[in-house]
Amino acid sequence: MSVLTEEKKVTDLRKAEQFLGQFILDLSANYSGVMTLLGQELGLYQEMRGAGPLTPAQLAGKTNTYERYIREWLNNQAAGGYVIYDAENKTYELPEEHALVLIEGDSPFLLGPAYYVVNSLWKDKDKLSKAFTSGSGIGWHEHHHDLFHGVETVYRTGYLANLNKVWIPSLTGMKEKLINGGRVADIGCGHGASTILMAEAFPNAEFYGFDYHQESIVVARRRAAEKGLTNVFFIQADAEGYGQGNFDMICFFDCLHDLGNPLKALRYARTKLAQEGSLLFVEPNAGDNPEDNFNPIGRMFYAASTALCVPHSHSEEGDYCLGAQAGPAAIEQIVHEAGYSRFRIAQQNPINLIFEVKL
Repeated sequence: MSVLTEEKKVTDLRKAEQFLGQFILDLSANYSGVMTLLGQELGLYQEMRGAGPLTPAQLAGKTNTYERYIREWLNNQAAGGYVIYDAENKTYELPEEHALVLIEGDSPFLLGPAYYVVNSLWKDKDKLSKAFTSGSGIGWHEHHHDLFHGVETVYRTGYLANLNKVWIPSLTGMKEKLINGGRVADIGCGHGASTILMAEAFPNAEFYGFDYHQESIVVARRRAAEKGLTNVFFIQADAEGYGQGNFDMICFFDCLHDLGNPLKALRYARTKLAQEGSLLFVEPNAGDNPEDNFNPIGRMFYAASTALCVPHSHSEEGDYCLGAQAGPAAIEQIVHEAGYSRFRIAQQNPINLIFEVKL
């Protein structure tokens, strides 16, 4: 055996060892994701927030749980850096900065509930495996209900921080129009988080949320009623069949890439858009080439796209499967095919691209 061959083998083993280290990190994160979800569901993070250093027994007492389970859970959280361990006093503390990410609320850093989405993917793994081998689709409504809670809670974080303060003001004359009145359609509104936030911010305008999923419409109506809103309406309809007249703004929040035929949806939107109106697209931030998105955020979106977005597109038996990392060029091409003349990136951040489209 030559020296060169020996060196090649050593090099390959080192690469294998490096990849093994990466894989262990991923595996540890997946194991620990279950622990994070338990921390949310059992109120463990909520009770630790602002409580200072706690022993396992103290946290168990606050949450009506068993101390031995709590002790092991806390050690997992400390090993991951989620909580701070004091070895001398054997106590654990949740930093407020971490609470902003983990605990449901109005924090712009909230991401912890995304594990509800992950949980739904594991529960639906067999459906996805069947889709891979049969080419069939999986509609959003066919997923485990944890998906709907996780998506709405996490997306609402971005909407709360940006929708009324950044995105709408970035559209040509739209903020002023909505202050004085105007009519808005929110396509694929889900539980109505985006629609309700806009209705609260612009009480003189009318907002219509449309979604094909009746159960989501029921939830959205209930939440609007709880807030006493009279300028928001939720109606079951798909992206090619909503009525209620014309609109000054038609929104597609993180849903255009899910549609089986976005071209048809955009052509239909042309018939519903006022002459000086705007389409507002919010899409995952992505480059036009796959390699542009080979990073942690792109990896997350490609996983979501494989399990959720592409299967839903297939379920609608359309001609497109854009996926969650389509990129601006693919979206612009469909916009122009649909007959619109103006397309621009109005805003962007590490997570989202915000597009304005006009007739």
